[in-house]
Amino acid sequence: MKRRDALKGLSALTVSAAVTPVSAATPKPKSVTVKTTNGPVIGQVRASTAVFLGLRYGETTAPPYRFLPPRPPQPWIKPVRADGYGPACPQQSTPDAYGKSEDCLFLNVWTPQASTQQKRPVMVYFHGGAYANGSGSDPLYDGTNLSQRGDVVVVTVNHRLNVFGYLYLARLERLILGQPGPLAFSGNCGQLDLILALQWVRDNIAAFGGDPGNVMVFGQSGGGAKIATLMATPKADGLFHKAATMSGQQVTASGPGNATARAKAFLGALGLMPDAEGLKAVQTLPWETLVAALKVTDPVLGSGGVYMGPVLDEAILMRHPFYPDAAPQSRHIPMMIGNTHDETRGFQGTNPAFQNLTWEELPEKLPPNYRVDIDPWRVIDTYRKLYPQMTPSDVYFAATTAGRSWRGAIIEAEERAKAGAKTFVYQVDWKTPKDGGRLGAPHTIDIPLVFRTTAVPDAISTDSPQARRMADLFSDAFIAFARTGSPQTPALPDWTPYGLPERQTMLMDLTPQMANDPRGEERKLFEKVPFIQSGT
Repeated sequence: MKRRDALKGLSALTVSAAVTPVSAATPKPKSVTVKTTNGPVIGQVRASTAVFLGLRYGETTAPPYRFLPPRPPQPWIKPVRADGYGPACPQQSTPDAYGKSEDCLFLNVWTPQASTQQKRPVMVYFHGGAYANGSGSDPLYDGTNLSQRGDVVVVTVNHRLNVFGYLYLARLERLILGQPGPLAFSGNCGQLDLILALQWVRDNIAAFGGDPGNVMVFGQSGGGAKIATLMATPKADGLFHKAATMSGQQVTASGPGNATARAKAFLGALGLMPDAEGLKAVQTLPWETLVAALKVTDPVLGSGGVYMGPVLDEAILMRHPFYPDAAPQSRHIPMMIGNTHDETRGFQGTNPAFQNLTWEELPEKLPPNYRVDIDPWRVIDTYRKLYPQMTPSDVYFAATTAGRSWRGAIIEAEERAKAGAKTFVYQVDWKTPKDGGRLGAPHTIDIPLVFRTTAVPDAISTDSPQARRMADLFSDAFIAFARTGSPQTPALPDWTPYGLPERQTMLMDLTPQMANDPRGEERKLFEKVPFIQSGT
């Protein structure tokens, strides 16, 4: 979903205006200076919120030294203006309004008051995009309204993605050198960037009015997967105290063998051999050339562009995030796990090829998209018995949501329940009125609801009164979780932590309700077959 298309070229001021309307007579914003560990920075006060955009938290090594861990910035003495977003990591998606660069380690802060006199909860957001695309400057992630609503400090982050953050060259390098070399961490550089950002928060957020001892990370889709991976990464231990994932799971990381196969395929697309010369050359080619090569067919999945994500490299990541259990490192951290009722309508809901499927077409369409190895006729028969009113297209979206997206969330919640870890689970049932309601409750629907950015032109929620009501419910729950470790608010029924066998889940709708094991028969259908995270 290319959310930037309608907003390409907008300035930071225009983006802020899309979130919180500003009149033509609005006076020039006041400036505010904060001393960070790197040097002083100058932000602006807009709509009673101090905003700092494009704060450098790290540096990357330029060619010919790509694929190395990030470094803290060189300190500066003169104040640096923080009034514009930093560039996004190079990627295949629509051009970013703020540019693209391998030098992309920047973050953004919204705070009610940049002062050490307060210790507010800190909400750090990691953007989605499947480790391949996206940036923290998306208008939907503007932290103004969330910060004002909850009296919290909001942070969004840019980091290295796709080949720049996750190209695993460690095994090839070791075969050449006979021992680990400088590329030993290449498969997880994107995660190391996030860890460095969290270290910056730990060391600096008090100066912005935040509490470094109360940091919540939250993220949607790939952002949630990044968080799940950090929950099993030793270098991230102690850097955050609460975690919330929104339609973003990472049960297993990429195996090093599969990651090496992808590295070879990627090098081949560049015309390079997996030898010393090839590894040297890939560190010097223009970034545009590397991005173009991401279209090479994935050798593991056999289709689409090549997947790159966190790797079980035994250097940074020593175990899978939620296999064979929930990582002990993070069991003490309260966690929210959420999914939407109609996830895959967010990917294919407007595609005519999937809107009017026939029963005859369905058996062939399902397996590539529910991504587990189960008989499609068995799946179709089960859904027709459970939901006789469903059309073939309805069955397609329900089954692909259950097998592809929801399944990972269930595994994570169940493993945490087995370990006695406090976990709160939600399912978005509220259907967006966009496109006549045919999208249901799709992937990404909870982003504008949590951030209270329903007024952004391309928000999938729309800015209807119902959407604003849902934004109240969602943002207040996330704020409560950031503040107390529980998403309970007066507007919600008693939100019981997830346990077995009850599987307590909050159904988020205009009238929210708690339910035990919602869609239980669908869960039972898919749990009979093994699940491995797609791409890993």
